[in-house]
Amino acid sequence: MVDTEALRHARTERATAIASSGSIEDAIERGVLGGRIEVTLSEAVVLGLLRQGVSKYLVTLGHGSTELGEVLRIYEEAGLVRGYPCRHETEAAHAATALRWVTGEKAAVVTSIGPGALHAMAGSLASASDGIGVWHIYGDETTHDEGPNMQQIPKHEQGLFLRLCETLGHAYSLHTPAAVGPALRRGLDTVEHPYRAGPFHLLLPLNTQPAFLRDFNVDELPVGVPPRLGPANMDQIGRAAEVLLAGDRVVVKVGGGARDCADLLPELLDLVGGVAVTSPLVSGVIPYGDPRNMTVGGSKGSLCGNWAMGNADTLMVVGGRAVCQSDSSRTGYPRVRQVVNLNADERTAMHYNRTTALVGDARATLVVLLDVLRNAKPDGPSWRTEWQELCAEEKAMWDLFKKARYDHPTLLDPMWETDVLSQPAAIKTVTDWARDRDAVTF
Repeated sequence: MVDTEALRHARTERATAIASSGSIEDAIERGVLGGRIEVTLSEAVVLGLLRQGVSKYLVTLGHGSTELGEVLRIYEEAGLVRGYPCRHETEAAHAATALRWVTGEKAAVVTSIGPGALHAMAGSLASASDGIGVWHIYGDETTHDEGPNMQQIPKHEQGLFLRLCETLGHAYSLHTPAAVGPALRRGLDTVEHPYRAGPFHLLLPLNTQPAFLRDFNVDELPVGVPPRLGPANMDQIGRAAEVLLAGDRVVVKVGGGARDCADLLPELLDLVGGVAVTSPLVSGVIPYGDPRNMTVGGSKGSLCGNWAMGNADTLMVVGGRAVCQSDSSRTGYPRVRQVVNLNADERTAMHYNRTTALVGDARATLVVLLDVLRNAKPDGPSWRTEWQELCAEEKAMWDLFKKARYDHPTLLDPMWETDVLSQPAAIKTVTDWARDRDAVTF
């Protein structure tokens, strides 16, 4: 029989000791926590996430997360964490994604069991698609297999929610409480991955959440993030330079992996006589007014962006995935005959045939590639090329196309029998309002 009052007291003392030390790391280093402790699985998870810098929890609690919720209550009273109740699990997932995307701060989404977890999992698609690291902690059915739980998937099979989460991304079920260290390490490596971060789904069965870990070494809780790669292979970089300099109409597709390459991309375009087409994720990496920026391309792209894609003969991809909206399901570059693909993932780098793959960190590789291109063109770039002039004309036509719609923002709607804002005018109204207030739009 668990002495709940003693358990509450022990948790409160531990949380207070960490708060008094200034951080959990200082508490561990100074031995304030005692080195080896008796702790429940739920508290070990909270301690582990605290060590990783996770202090915000977006919660929709229920019977599947009661024990975890009690730990969070005590740690919040000590000032170590903060819980934010949400009306819907998908809302919680999107809010955690937005927080990490805009501020870089990590958060955890906590749900109960069954349908609620499924709602949060649906919301985690946003972070999975956009490469945003978010913790997802779901209650799960007991490990005793005592019979169907009405909140779970109605099949007589083991680990169905784990299987579902593993299909979407990375997941771990703490069927065995002593595996909390490895489970948190796998989660850390997922949410902190330098190139393909995403959601990590940690499943806590109802009966293992309150299970005790005795003589638990607190320093077993993982720290440290996966390192970034270096530049790509030098021979491949040399080959890539030859391909780019041989192209007459070079287009550089700027993807999410080029977020921190804003200062390098203009010189790259100068040296290869090319233009850029961006993904929606990085539309601000190159200023819109730059004549070499043909803006977004793909199925959601601009007329000028798609014109550049449709008429280029050489493609360089920097940190981009060839999703359908990016290259229109491999139909977006009909005249391209040679590809240079720079990506941290070798499978993504080899998406196209006739590819010179540069597998490595985008920024580190571009620094080396620019040196090679400078040495190959000692007289500097030939600004502007005929190709760049043609693209600039298409960009000017795009600006006129937009202006005509902005100058006439309303259209007669036969259903409403009155003038209403056109879609371009409505979008511009919202984005202008947001820019005036320095607001972020998604």
